[in-house]
Amino acid sequence: MALTMKMIRICVPINRVMYTACTHSMSCSIDKEKSFLKSKLHCTNYPPNLFQKSLCPTVCQSAQLRTSPNLWSRPRFSAAAVVEAMPKNMQPYLKLMRMDKPIGTWLLYLPCTWSIALAAQPGCFPDFYMLALFGTGSILMRGAGCTINDMWDKDFDKKVARTANRPIAAGDITQLQSLVFLGGQLSLALAVLLCLNNYSIALGAASLSLVLTYPLMKRITYWPQLVLGLTFNWGALLGWSAIKGSCDWSVCLPLYASGVMWTLIYDTIYAHQDKADDVLVGVKSTALRFSEQTKPWLSAFGVAMITGLTLTGVSCDQTLPYYAAVALIGGHLVHQIYTLDINCAEDCWKKFTENRTIGFLLFLGIVLGNLWKSQETHKGKDLPDHSS
Repeated sequence: MALTMKMIRICVPINRVMYTACTHSMSCSIDKEKSFLKSKLHCTNYPPNLFQKSLCPTVCQSAQLRTSPNLWSRPRFSAAAVVEAMPKNMQPYLKLMRMDKPIGTWLLYLPCTWSIALAAQPGCFPDFYMLALFGTGSILMRGAGCTINDMWDKDFDKKVARTANRPIAAGDITQLQSLVFLGGQLSLALAVLLCLNNYSIALGAASLSLVLTYPLMKRITYWPQLVLGLTFNWGALLGWSAIKGSCDWSVCLPLYASGVMWTLIYDTIYAHQDKADDVLVGVKSTALRFSEQTKPWLSAFGVAMITGLTLTGVSCDQTLPYYAAVALIGGHLVHQIYTLDINCAEDCWKKFTENRTIGFLLFLGIVLGNLWKSQETHKGKDLPDHSS
């Protein structure tokens, strides 16, 4: 009897701990689902009282499913999860660089890959060393750009729901700490730039004025997305010069212009998420400029982008895979613009992130187009010479 009582004293606290852990997990799941369902109301026309009527059975049913070990959802790998796993004192700086949201880094990096791939010799893959070098530079320069942007926009960010938790606006990092951190990022980016030829070093340094002034454009013009396009697609010039030693403007200029049009498309979509807050704080954007005429404007930018990519292909003697990729990109843009709901922040974010696929499609088309060139060259050599 004494032994039994002793075991009960040991087991009861353990069971209480397990019960607390399980109920905490379930309550967290329920809280998350409540937040999710509330956010969905912004993208629907249902009245608010429908939420109270439908929330309880929906959450209760989901909570029961989650308690089943066979239906427990697997954790997904994400950049945000990696940042959250880092030491607490590092997280504000990583978030300042937007390491938890790498889509911007991809959109900065992909025009570099296009240019590097176009500069490759027929039948050859792109220079992997240059791809890695520009990838490193893109991470650093995107981080530096975000730091500059947040330093300029600290007071604005506090007033916008989506940006109020950014490290500087939230007070996690001071302006002085941000300035020191910016100096470190720019120093590392300079070290990457110095690995290139002299022409490319001068060309890369010329982009710094755009990086520094872009955040101010939203205060003075409704076209800050155009300035962002000029900044974000500088790699379309720099990648070619890093391989060839200088720019061939018949190739680089239409590629650069196409990239600028592309940025106008995806960043206008992005800006529609914040248009209500932008009006309140006095910030300008193409989303406010175009308003309900956004889709016609985006369609015009899409046509200009496809035209520029076609001219680039002609200048580079590109082959069938390249033009097939350009056609797929055109179809993707048509679908993206046609199905866009500019009044739903969730849909705008989804469409914005889909542009990474466009960048990869073009890169793949360029690589395959270069490999196709080699086949055409060999076929030309194998043809008999009848001139004699």
